[in-house]
Amino acid sequence: MSPTLNYVDLHSHILPGIDDGSPDLATSMAMIEGLVNLGFSTICATPHQKEGQYLPSFEAIDDAYKKVLDEVSSRDLAVTIPLAAENMWDSTFFERLSTDAIPSYDNGAAFLMEFVPNQLPMGLFDHIFDLRRKGKLPVVAHPERYAPLWKDPETVAKLAADCAMVVDLGALAGDHGRKQAKYARKMVLEGIAHAAASDAHTPDDIESAQKGMAWIEKKAGAAALKRLLATNPAKILAGEHPEG
Repeated sequence: MSPTLNYVDLHSHILPGIDDGSPDLATSMAMIEGLVNLGFSTICATPHQKEGQYLPSFEAIDDAYKKVLDEVSSRDLAVTIPLAAENMWDSTFFERLSTDAIPSYDNGAAFLMEFVPNQLPMGLFDHIFDLRRKGKLPVVAHPERYAPLWKDPETVAKLAADCAMVVDLGALAGDHGRKQAKYARKMVLEGIAHAAASDAHTPDDIESAQKGMAWIEKKAGAAALKRLLATNPAKILAGEHPEG
């Protein structure tokens, strides 16, 4: 695919040595170059902020981020790398929520969040209401993983009305489990998913992303591929709900 497609990857773990993503700069660059070759001109770095597992300091994140930017510049790659985070809804997130300090895409209105797979947070919709009232845009990472949503279309619709729903390309490819694939595909075909992202942790995930992109184009069409990878992600980065 051409690198001039202006695709936007809202979710990746390309920063080296700070979470369960890239272990070193060479791997980071292999991942970035692979995504560029798929047509991505914007790749958001979203390291985990997950209490008790992956909670790198902002200083460590900034250091890893600078190393990636310097290497990208030295190779003259045509790619922009906004900095954000994948925020687990835990006590650290809740503390930041109360002080409007949730790490967001380039310090803008939109921020990426994830939940524990088998349980949605207590009071979720009250907090989302407050966030939207403050002009924030919650972006739900891999909603296909959350079992409470699989058989609850009303909750899904309510969540999608105020949040941007971003499925993993690897799930669409069938590489993240049968149930996850089924629900991710359902969300795309029914127009519930607003965007799709690589959630790349390793170079192997680039192949999964390519397979997921091929699935979208085959089953939903070229227009859907552009909407999910270019038009809507650009709106999300600007803090706009894609259906707003």
